[in-house]
Amino acid sequence: MTDTTGRTDLTGTPGTGPVDRTGTLDEALERLHAAGPERNGWLSNHGPMAVEALVRHGQAPAVHRWLDYYSHKLEDMPAPAARVTAENWHEALGDPRRIADWTMYFEQETAGRPWRDVLTEWWPRLLPGIAAGATHPVIRVGHAVRTLLDGEANAPRIAELAHGLGYWAARHQPLPALQPPASPVPAPSAAAALDAVPPVADQSGGIRDRLAQLTTFPLWPQPFADDPDAARARLAELVRAATHRYATHGHGAPIMLVHAATAPNAVLRTLPALPRDLWHRSLAAAWAASAAVTAAYSPADPVPGTASPSAVSADEIFARAAAHGDDHTIKFTDTALDVGDTTALDAALRSIELNPPAL
Repeated sequence: MTDTTGRTDLTGTPGTGPVDRTGTLDEALERLHAAGPERNGWLSNHGPMAVEALVRHGQAPAVHRWLDYYSHKLEDMPAPAARVTAENWHEALGDPRRIADWTMYFEQETAGRPWRDVLTEWWPRLLPGIAAGATHPVIRVGHAVRTLLDGEANAPRIAELAHGLGYWAARHQPLPALQPPASPVPAPSAAAALDAVPPVADQSGGIRDRLAQLTTFPLWPQPFADDPDAARARLAELVRAATHRYATHGHGAPIMLVHAATAPNAVLRTLPALPRDLWHRSLAAAWAASAAVTAAYSPADPVPGTASPSAVSADEIFARAAAHGDDHTIKFTDTALDVGDTTALDAALRSIELNPPAL
């Protein structure tokens, strides 16, 4: 189902979205594909994700200006190291020195086979490393899949999927082995489960240091549903809960906590392109990613925002995010508009309030 603006709702059904008849998205992706997925060693290139959200929400005229601003954050694609093949991919998985090799591998795979077949083959292989790259690889894949589902599967859009999958494979890193939860009783809701996530002991380091401290997550949901439709509904519930939670907890780490919502939403966006028997595994991975970010960055106490969305339309809120220009704010507002209720819109306004403007 879609609302009157063409956005995807939280049933996981792809919407048509605004059709980009200007070619802006494809031009932007072609500009970005000369760059690598990272800069300064491991910070992510958010350009492809941000421009997809901008175009989807009617901000295509602003895309090239935004890219001109963002271009100083782009670095060239690293040089290839050693070719990834169907025989040696296991040894290359999780090796960030092989980013270019992985990208070329997926470019070749998607050139020779339907993109859905490539995604279906690699999704279960990559899911255990969903938190890699601070969840940016799966988010990039989610944006790419949404575009392919909603529009023409042309060369720049298929190449974007290849870049996203290549980044994920190169940065693939599973979370630490966790202990069983203290309580065998599952949390009654996704919101309650996120509230019960124990914070890591030392929140002074970067995300990799914080994720290394993870010990356990609350039980939610239990059992993980084998029914695909139940799994999709629970995943939608998780996206909604994480988005809502940002409205009161985003101040703890305004940039990093957006990923507690945008990562599971990327998985939700991808479900329609996947076989239904992968949906419950996708839910489990999305919960792990959202809980991990929550554990790593949530503050001790909630602080409600001061903005009120009651008199502001969803389109106006996204226009504010676009004018604000911060890539994380744009992507989080895109997810908040997927959720679409008053609390989600309040969370979007909170992200605009908390994150420093880029433009």
